[in-house]
Amino acid sequence: MLLPALADPPARVALRFRTTAVTYDELARSARATSAALAGARRVAVWATPTVDTCLAVVGALAAGVAVVPVNPKTGERELAHIVADSAPDLVLAAPDVDLPPALASLPRPPVGPGAGPLPPEPDAEEPAFIIYTSGTTGPPKGVLLPRRAIASNLDAVADAWEWTSSDTVVHALPLFHVHGLILGVLGPLRRGGTVWHLGRFDSAAIGAALAGDATVMFGVPTMYHRLAADCAADPTLAAAVGRARLLVSGSAALPAADHARLAETTGQHVVERYGMTETLMNCAIRASGDRRPGTVGPPVDGVDVRLVDDTGTPVTGEEIGEIEVRGPNLFLGYLNRPDATAAAFRATWFRTGDMATRDPDGYLRIVGRRATDLIKSGGYKIGAGEIENALLEHPAVLEAAVTAEPDDDLGERIVAWVVTTTPHPPPEDLSNHVARLLAPHKRPRVVHYLDALPRNELGKVTKRALTRP
Repeated sequence: MLLPALADPPARVALRFRTTAVTYDELARSARATSAALAGARRVAVWATPTVDTCLAVVGALAAGVAVVPVNPKTGERELAHIVADSAPDLVLAAPDVDLPPALASLPRPPVGPGAGPLPPEPDAEEPAFIIYTSGTTGPPKGVLLPRRAIASNLDAVADAWEWTSSDTVVHALPLFHVHGLILGVLGPLRRGGTVWHLGRFDSAAIGAALAGDATVMFGVPTMYHRLAADCAADPTLAAAVGRARLLVSGSAALPAADHARLAETTGQHVVERYGMTETLMNCAIRASGDRRPGTVGPPVDGVDVRLVDDTGTPVTGEEIGEIEVRGPNLFLGYLNRPDATAAAFRATWFRTGDMATRDPDGYLRIVGRRATDLIKSGGYKIGAGEIENALLEHPAVLEAAVTAEPDDDLGERIVAWVVTTTPHPPPEDLSNHVARLLAPHKRPRVVHYLDALPRNELGKVTKRALTRP
């Protein structure tokens, strides 16, 4: 069963949102009511605001065996129209006071009342649980079909890595339309019989108050940890509260080494990182009892096979850069209505992630960037943008950094750095020489652009396609 606690509710709180608390018994009754309201439906859109209503809708739909299409409330008109047309949901669920945009307002919106009777039978493990739309870079977003099998097996593998139990309360403020916040951050605790504590929006003081209370684990993205590190450095009481956590987990993008070091110094905590994708859920994770090594995402989780390959699909050896390919029970079923894209994403049984990495001798992976945007071929060398970004962040004047490439008649591609720094800006040659000293001369930026801030999406990832030469 995907959520065993619905059949045998423990006597504890399942969900906390600001001043609202929902017990497991209340969650089970809500799931029965939602299941009845969704009877006969194949897919349901969920207006995924950071509220308890979203969680109740998702849990009820999963109990009913209806595939959930989480919708980002900030999605633009054109993208929303594509998602609705592509996924063809039968119904929509949203908080009672929400006015939905026209693309969703035309769908039936069933009222959900008190629930009675038994839960429906558990659906087959290969049935889709979610259709989650990935960000489109060259076209409209693709709907990723995630089966119940992938979610159950992967959450169990991650729980083993992080020693995650029913006694844990996970606090976070992540969006609820994405794998990180919804599947890992909500279904993860609920599958264990633990508690989800969602803050609504990120705030260091609220994180500290939660960890000073019942919360034991925090999930966040690098932007959140960057702010938390600065606030802990300024507030010893907050640092002490964060230091009480059993585990701090960062994901969705690489956490800079400077923030690792700052949090370790002020709180005594060593943040663990993990690596996953919408299509694969979590592939790698640093174990709670393992070496919490900054700059790595750990070894593969149980049941997941990971390999690094070159351009021809041949596995690379040693510490060479290669593309990550994955196989295991964590994989998605395919892209909705896109058999061409599904076929292109696989090499036999291996899913081609498009992410580039190196492997340490003990199996820990170091992500160096995306194949399309972060693998730079300059002067005959293959260079990962991520390692240059980490080197730049070690410069005392650099606050944020992103690295891209642009054509060069001599080198093929030259390395371009986009940085946010303290003022006054250090000379560009200082940054280039800093990188050359830490890494190698051929990895130094040839061009440096100074920005007030890097463009980022809602999960804190830098959107490199928005970086254009002034």
